[in-house]
This record gives sequence, structure tokens and C-alpha cells, in this order.
Amino acid sequence: MAVGESVQLAPRDPDPDATYTWRVHSAPVASSLELPEETAVVQFDPDAAGSYVLELDAPDGTHTLTIRVFPGTHLPAGSVRSGASGQSGFSGFSGQSGSARPAGVSGGASGSGSGAGEAQRGEGGRPRIRLDASVEDDVVVVRADPQPNPNSDTDRDDLVVEFVVDDRDDVDESAVETDGWELRVPISAIGDRIGVHAVALDETYSVPDSVVVKRDALPDGGVERDELSDGGTEDVATDGGLAEAESESGSQSGGTGNADTNGQHLSVARPNDPPEWAQNVTLYEIYVRGYASDDEESDTTFEALEQRLDYLESLGVDCLWLTPVLQNDHAPHGYNIVDFYSIADDLGSREDYEQFVEAAHDHGMKVLFDLVLNHSAREHPFFKDAYKNPDSDYYDWYEWQDNGEPGTYFDWEYIANFDHRNLDVRRYLLDAVDMWADVVDGFRCDMAWAVPDTFWQEVHDRVKSKDPEFLLLDETIPYIADFHDGMFDMHFDTTLYFTLRQVGRGDEPAERILDAVEQRTEVGFPDHAAFMLYIENHDETRYIVECGESAAMAAAGALFTLPGVPMVYGGQEIGQRGRRDALAWKHARDDIREHYERLIEVRDETPALGYEGAFRRIDFEADTNHALAFVRDHDDGSYLCLLNFGDDPATVDVGDLAVDATDVVSGDSVAAEGGIRVDDVAICPLA
Repeated sequence: MAVGESVQLAPRDPDPDATYTWRVHSAPVASSLELPEETAVVQFDPDAAGSYVLELDAPDGTHTLTIRVFPGTHLPAGSVRSGASGQSGFSGFSGQSGSARPAGVSGGASGSGSGAGEAQRGEGGRPRIRLDASVEDDVVVVRADPQPNPNSDTDRDDLVVEFVVDDRDDVDESAVETDGWELRVPISAIGDRIGVHAVALDETYSVPDSVVVKRDALPDGGVERDELSDGGTEDVATDGGLAEAESESGSQSGGTGNADTNGQHLSVARPNDPPEWAQNVTLYEIYVRGYASDDEESDTTFEALEQRLDYLESLGVDCLWLTPVLQNDHAPHGYNIVDFYSIADDLGSREDYEQFVEAAHDHGMKVLFDLVLNHSAREHPFFKDAYKNPDSDYYDWYEWQDNGEPGTYFDWEYIANFDHRNLDVRRYLLDAVDMWADVVDGFRCDMAWAVPDTFWQEVHDRVKSKDPEFLLLDETIPYIADFHDGMFDMHFDTTLYFTLRQVGRGDEPAERILDAVEQRTEVGFPDHAAFMLYIENHDETRYIVECGESAAMAAAGALFTLPGVPMVYGGQEIGQRGRRDALAWKHARDDIREHYERLIEVRDETPALGYEGAFRRIDFEADTNHALAFVRDHDDGSYLCLLNFGDDPATVDVGDLAVDATDVVSGDSVAAEGGIRVDDVAICPLA
């Protein structure tokens, strides 16, 4: 972090009845920082640059936390770290319950919005970094790959890398050697594991990256090194548990497993990589109280949803995100929760929900749980007890305004913000996290910007310790690059969403879409970050209503050709026009559904369109500013992708680019005089 930033510090897995005390063990000479005594949750506001070592006295002993603080001149412009209660500063904006988008906000923190690079300090912007590790001659070698910001004039060779060894690991730090972009430590100096974190430094600091090397005893006493060099699959450690990654080829591990002389296996993992299963899925959002409301035969909503799984499988969907299923107040969206441990009565029982999840798994689909950790409903019994009652045991569970009303966002009248400084709140929410993580495959995290960063880091480590392939998807508007530092695997691409709306309405030329994609790098997201692409959801007007049918067909093409994970909001694929209305299945548009089916199929069959596919801008000319062209590259082949948001066919000239003019979506030739014809979307192999 940097001087000028603030971060909330708290004990993990807290006992609300215990006593915790933070203190400053060592600090830069220029610092006069002190922390309050016997306070479990504190706000760390560094007053000088340098390294701080803090200690936390807890019932299980004393824990150490090292914090590297850079000068305020290194603070990335637009940097956002949540405050004492997770507030982002948007409180008071008008909005509607169930929506996490500040009214009128399309830009700001970490460069979100439609203008690429608009929130970066100076001309350079944030650099990026990737860490990989291997074991060489009984030495763990961690190598950094720093990259300057695309807008920076800094030569890559001039970037500086700073490493930090994880405080939680038993490592003889006197044996750790760093040389430029490389850290080395003998295996003999490592206990069970070593986690290494690093940033790249230019005008500002990068989003950190991490790599973990773990020592695992093998039942047979170990294996020879050459047995681990055949590209097979090995167990790989994350911060809290084991995942699977490929030795040598290293799709997730980024390194090679080895065995030391004592018959101990060493495994390597990159905990900031998204789960392998999530990298190339098609997500599908189900608004639970409208999706299957036409089903009059099923006994419960979950049973009715289960009856739709065959349809979803035929569509090509791999992962389902259900809006909240917990007990809630009168609002049908479900985000105003009154019981974080119980399934809503009107949807079914917990057994019904788990049966639905199992049925989805049987259809080859993962299930995401919509996790709300920043507020409860005002109908929650704890809030009702606390309201205007300072003597309540739950009064300190909530934020309060000077007028006696609860803290909230966007003037929402049915919710109240939790105060995460309270250990009872943290315990209550962590226990709910544990309960539902055992049932599902991932969390879609509502209003992630409204919860302290360090709480998300604890949630991340907690769920990954049980299931390293558990997915954490953040809803953060605008998106925040630092959320890829041990918090979330995948991010709502809010910048691309807003840009697709602007292009669809005709307010911006289609080429702005390419700027939006490149903005991810310009604001500092590392290349391994994953993004969820969407054009609508339960909070937004249907794209086809706002932008028209022609633009909607092109926007569908954008979801399945641009780098990221596409998400379809239930009904989007049949031309649904109501945002949260019951789906009009009897009036489904077959032509739109078939368009989505084919796009999903093509993406599944084409590695260049997936997570591993590179994105490349090209020179092109079009006879309308509603059209654009770009290339996706992969070792298995490269493809020219063309989109047209206009009502009339467009012709795009890609110059000397060698193209096979057969559109893999339609199977037809799209060759035309002067270039390539595109109605809405065309995908052509490069010759």
C-alpha cells in the first residue's frame, strides 16, 4: 500500500468473546504511528513510507504482519481501499433496491468507465507483474515477469521488483536471496511451505501477485525428479489447500513439481489464477422468482428450476448464478436478507435447494450462490432489536447515522449496513460463508466494494482451503484492479458493459469497445485476471429494449468473441423485454435463441476465443462506425472477429490480412467487394 491509503486489520476466524491487541513492533524512523490498545479491529493509516511490522496478541499466540508502504507519490490515482466499514463513498446516491450501480456513475476508481486509462496518475499508469516458481538443484526459485503499463515510456528492464515472504510461513529469511527479478531460497530453509508476494514498481506500484511452494510428504517416500517431467498432473498447493495443475506444462501452477532428497514432494501454485473450470464456461443468471414461474405443476420453485436444466444444457450453459435464495423481506429480488442461514420459505427447503444443485451437477453445470455480506434487511430480527435501542446487544452490529437511521447506500430504505469492526458481525458472516460454501461451487459477491478488502481476503483463503477450485466473482462498479490481490478470481467487466450500451445506442463508435478491453491492462489488472462479460442483468433494462434488435444481436457476438467469460441473463436468449418479469416462454424468439446456441457452440469449439486466446487490435476500415474488427490468437489457430451494431449490413476492409472468408458461425462465405460483409457477427479463420 502507499501513504494516503487506509486498510482495516482484524483477527481471522475471530472469537467475539476473546481479547485481541494490535501493536507496532517496528516502523520507519519517520513514523509516529500508534494503534489503539485492546481493539480487535483497527484502521491502519501509515504516516511514513517503509516497512511496518505489526503484532497481534490473540488467544492462540502472537501473530506477525508485515506491511510494505510506499511513498504517497506512488499511490495509484483512483486507488480505492474500503474503510472501517467497507464504505466506498457512494452513500446517498439515489437508486433502487437490488441494484449495486450508483446512479449516473460510469467512471472513477481504478479507471472504470468508458474512457481507457482515465484514472491513472501521470502518463505512465500501473505496471503489472506475474510470479512463477520452480525447484532447481534443491533451491526454490521465484521469477517475476514485470511489464510496464502500455501508456508508460519506461523500459521494461528499468522496472523494479520488490518481494515479500509470507509471514505465516516457517522460513529462514536469512537464507532468502533476491537479485533483481528473482528470489531464491534453499529447500532446507523452508518449513511446510513458502508463499512469496511481489509488486513491480514504476511511477506507481502494481497489483501484487503471489506464488506458493508447499512441501508434501508422499506415502511411498517420494519419487525421482525425472518421474515429474512428463507433463502429468500433480497436486499443487494454494494458500490454504491443494489444487490440481500440470507439472512442466503448468497450466495453473506456473512451475514444475519436484522431490527433495528427503523424499518430500514440492508443489507449486499460483493462487491468483482463476479456477481452471471457470476459465471457459458460459455463465447464466437466473432470477429465481421469475424464471420458471409459469410452472404450475412443480411443488417448489427449486423443482421448477430443475425442470429447466435440460433446456439450459441444450443451450450450452456451464454455470448457473441464482439470485439470492435466503430468507428475505417482501422484495422479490431477495437481496434484503433476514436470515443468512435459511432458505426462503417461498422457494423451498434447504433439501430442495441442495437437490437442485446436485441436479445441476448431473447436467454438467456448476452453481454460484449470490453472497451478500455488506448489509441485512431492516426486517432482520437483529436490526429490529437494535433500531433506536442503543442498549441492544445488536446495536453495534450496524452503522448508524447522526440522525439515528442506519448507514446505507443509494438511500435504500429496506437495508442497513453491517459494521465489520464488530467481531460478532464477522463471526456471523463467516459462519454463513462456511455453510453455503459446502453446498455450491462459487460465490457471486454482491456489492463487493462495500466490504473491507481484508475481510474478502479472509473469505478467499477460507473457501480455497477447502476447495481450491471454488470461484469468487466480484460485483464491483466500477471495477477495482486491486481486487485481484488475493480476493477475487473473476470480475464484472463494468467498463465493457457501459461501452456496449453506449455503442448499442449509437452514442459512441463501435471501436470504443476495443478501448474498453485494453483498459483492463491500462488500469493495472494483470494478464491472468478473468472478467465476466455481460450486456444485461436483473438490475438493468434489457439491452434489446434500450439498444434495439440489431445491436442486441451484435452485442451477443461481443460476449462470445471478446476476451472474458460470457454471462447470459435468463430470457436474454429468447428476446425477453421485461427486466424482472416472469419469462415469456410462450413468446420466445427462436431466431435469437438459435443465435446464442450457435455462438456458445463456436466459442466452446474455438480455443482462440477462450481464456488462453490472445486479443489483438488490427487496422481496418469500415463503411460505418457501427462496425469493428479484431483478432483472437491461439496456438490452435487465429480468427478474425467482426461485429456490426447497425441496422444495415457493413463491409469491413482488413487490408492485407490473410483471411478465409468462411464465417464459422453461419458456415457461409462473407466475402464481399471491398472486404468482408458482416450483418451482426462473423468469425473467420486467418489463412
